[in-house]
Amino acid sequence: MTKIRDTKSSIVEVRRTYKYRLYRSKRDFRLHDTINISGIIWNHLTALQKRYYRLTGKHISENRMKAHIARLRMKTTRFAHWRLVGSQAVQDICERHEKVYDNFFEKKGGLPRFKKVKKYTSFTLKQAGWTLHEAEAGKRYRRITIDGTVYKFVYHRPIAGVIKTVTIKRDAAGRLWVCFSVLEKLVIEDGRSTGEIGAFDFGLKTFLVTADGQHIENPLFFQHDLPRLRQIQAQVSKKKVGSINQKEGQRHIARRHIRIADKRRDFHFQLAHDLCDGYDTLIFEDLNLAGMKALWGRKVSDLGFAQFLKLLEWVAFKRGKQVVIIDRFERTTGKCSGCGHEQAVTLAERIFVCDNCGLTLDRDHNAALNILEAGRRLILSQSEEVPVTNGASGAHGSFPHL
Repeated sequence: MTKIRDTKSSIVEVRRTYKYRLYRSKRDFRLHDTINISGIIWNHLTALQKRYYRLTGKHISENRMKAHIARLRMKTTRFAHWRLVGSQAVQDICERHEKVYDNFFEKKGGLPRFKKVKKYTSFTLKQAGWTLHEAEAGKRYRRITIDGTVYKFVYHRPIAGVIKTVTIKRDAAGRLWVCFSVLEKLVIEDGRSTGEIGAFDFGLKTFLVTADGQHIENPLFFQHDLPRLRQIQAQVSKKKVGSINQKEGQRHIARRHIRIADKRRDFHFQLAHDLCDGYDTLIFEDLNLAGMKALWGRKVSDLGFAQFLKLLEWVAFKRGKQVVIIDRFERTTGKCSGCGHEQAVTLAERIFVCDNCGLTLDRDHNAALNILEAGRRLILSQSEEVPVTNGASGAHGSFPHL
């Protein structure tokens, strides 16, 4: 392992989201209706943009779209029910719709698509439309008023920072969550430097192989739950279409998928903390996940490589560590870590045997050693500033629900 200098403590300002589960209530139908109408407005914007472009070859600006929706809401009888969605929530829908177009024009994604209203997931409030009540001593819940209606949510940890937006989300099982996006000052930890650099190779047989030769096995949560999931899906497929039993069965399936995702996320977080405990710099290889999914299908999705890297970047940022990503076109698997000789290696060959020097090594261990060497070269080439992917953009970052 290679020693690196200790990091210094610092205070940074980040944009962070706190997510809480809303208690079930008879008043929940108001939130579900608001989310459904938000989905209708999204589809209206999508249809309007497509029709306008087909007729004129131009794009409707965000401000014109906001004014058009406001006029429909306030001055027509047909769209009067859209008033259930607050004006700022409607503006946010227009802004998100425009953001998708901006990403499309920058070749970062596709065009906005029509969405099933029942699968639309959220609406966002900014300065108005919500009031957060003070936490009550000894209570495990906290109250929030949304459009004049009081709801309770599980208050399992305090909210730090200044609240900027409040988002109500609906998951696939129909449960409601309240998400607070806050601007928070974060103290980057110091004094816990290990002075070590680690390199890691993702694999299908094992989740990670370190440059030290350690193998971290694949949990494969979806694959282990798949037999039971198939039984439940077969039972639900026999229910009468549109019946209560069918809907309950579909919610059961959704809850199982959510439980699998929660287990995978917990595994990723624990592994990220374990790696940051042992290393100050962590080197990974950029992967073509779309190509891997085309070859190996749901097994790649079950591993969740992209989610793991995203969570690792957050944990590393919070703890003053560094995540370095080498180029995906760097030769790692078919290159000897001992002499540098390059040769063809098939996927079936699990042991790498160098044709030049005779080095015999597990193929993933050999790849991890090559990733370590490539990472060292990258660090040396950027000696003034180590390339770090920390999930932030300047002083203000955007991080997942934590």
